[in-house]
Amino acid sequence: MTNIKVFSGSSHPDIAQKIADRLGIEPGKVILKKFSNGETCVEIGESVRGEDVYIVQSGCGEINDMLMEMLIMLNACKIASSCRVTAVIPCFPYARQDKKDKSRAPISAKLVANMLSVAGADHIITMDLHASQIQGFFDIPVDNLFAEPAVLKWIRENINEWRNSIIVSPDAGGAKRVTSIADRLNVEFALIHKERKKANEVASMVLVGDVKDRIAILVDDMADTCGTVCHAAEKLLEAGAVKVYAICTHGILSGPAVSRINNSMFECVVVTNTIPQDQKMKQCSKLRSIDISMILAEAIRRTHNGDSKPDLNLFLNRP
Repeated sequence: MTNIKVFSGSSHPDIAQKIADRLGIEPGKVILKKFSNGETCVEIGESVRGEDVYIVQSGCGEINDMLMEMLIMLNACKIASSCRVTAVIPCFPYARQDKKDKSRAPISAKLVANMLSVAGADHIITMDLHASQIQGFFDIPVDNLFAEPAVLKWIRENINEWRNSIIVSPDAGGAKRVTSIADRLNVEFALIHKERKKANEVASMVLVGDVKDRIAILVDDMADTCGTVCHAAEKLLEAGAVKVYAICTHGILSGPAVSRINNSMFECVVVTNTIPQDQKMKQCSKLRSIDISMILAEAIRRTHNGDSKPDLNLFLNRP
């Protein structure tokens, strides 16, 4: 591949390296540092004039610092005369703040979209947006990729009795996601209706569906403090489920999440590597990680070559 550069921010260099390896190129040279007053400094270490540039930065760790670093990298490449700059954001920051749900509340996801556009992004590639309508916040192309092919592959290869499983959504908002996976596996689905007291705290749960004598697979887009999924696991076991698994695209796993998983009734909790998981996997024997760099790399290759994105699903779903 010619006239293409892939640069990595400091949030997740491992996935950027895997993407570059799959594309058969070396990651671009960039120096990332901070001044003594905390300001971010970026130096692009090679020419990007006339190049198709991809900047890989995930919304994790010190999110505000990572976001600022990405904006500066985008702008640095844009004013260095690159022909196109694409922000590759495996986990989109502030995605849960996508609507004005109470008086004087901000729509922070819209603000992030504006910042990316103003910084010089010509294109966005991300994965499993918390709310798909975030794509409408942009006036530039947005490719919202799905981890579903990798999830289906993991279920078929790691759960021996998956044909006797039921796919469960921990909330009504994820119904579309679980019905898609259930249809592909030709199994039934259920959902849990939950009411929240406040953010990250669930007041009550009601199971809709029959999980008795089945393997329950909870599927969600992100796992943060894991209070919801752990509570849901207990509810499913009380309803007669034989085993309970959880599969979440973005394993944020903040606060007490790791200890909750260790003390939970899950067989295992599966997340993708949109966020680095190496340290947390050392602390939690029930945690598993799925590599989705192949999906991101193929999306980049097709974007660079001008190939059709709908065909990407056919490519990823090949046995």
